Amino acid sequence: MTEAHSCLLETENWVKQVIMKYNICPFARREVERASIRYVACEQTKLANVLSALIDECIYLDQHPDTETSLFILPRGFEGFYLYLDLVDYANDLLIEQGYEGVYQLASFHPEYCFEGESQDSAANYTNRAPYPTLHIIREASMELALASYDDPESIPERNIAFAERKGTDFFIKLLEKCKSA
Repeated sequence: MTEAHSCLLETENWVKQVIMKYNICPFARREVERASIRYVACEQTKLANVLSALIDECIYLDQHPDTETSLFILPRGFEGFYLYLDLVDYANDLLIEQGYEGVYQLASFHPEYCFEGESQDSAANYTNRAPYPTLHIIREASMELALASYDDPESIPERNIAFAERKGTDFFIKLLEKCKSA
């Protein structure tokens, strides 16, 4: 199995076995069942090339309205969390520059994700930890519709953090390992 295929499979397992199964994102189940999530491995490692590929993915979404969302996975080059955060900043700026503000937004996931003010080993961080550095490209119009039909959407992050803290770090470490072996 190639590295690209492996990261796609592990990320899809993570979406199904963590995000959907434990309702981390209450909107994921519908898209998994509709098979409307696109999983893309970006083989690029240079910042400019990654950003270009990200815009290519936005163009793909423009041209394929049946694809609801895209997980843009970076198997190499952004293993360091702070380097990844720099990429996220550049990517958000580029979306604005390319006229995608209000069209797409990014959610970020990383194997070493750490919320500001949290310790590295806090279970809360696992609400944003994924097998690989990943930019989730979300259609803003769809997100607005989903949030409008969801009671108290502001409570989602707090609910997820409380769940993660109840389950503990070891629980999530095992879940992520299981995604690699499934």
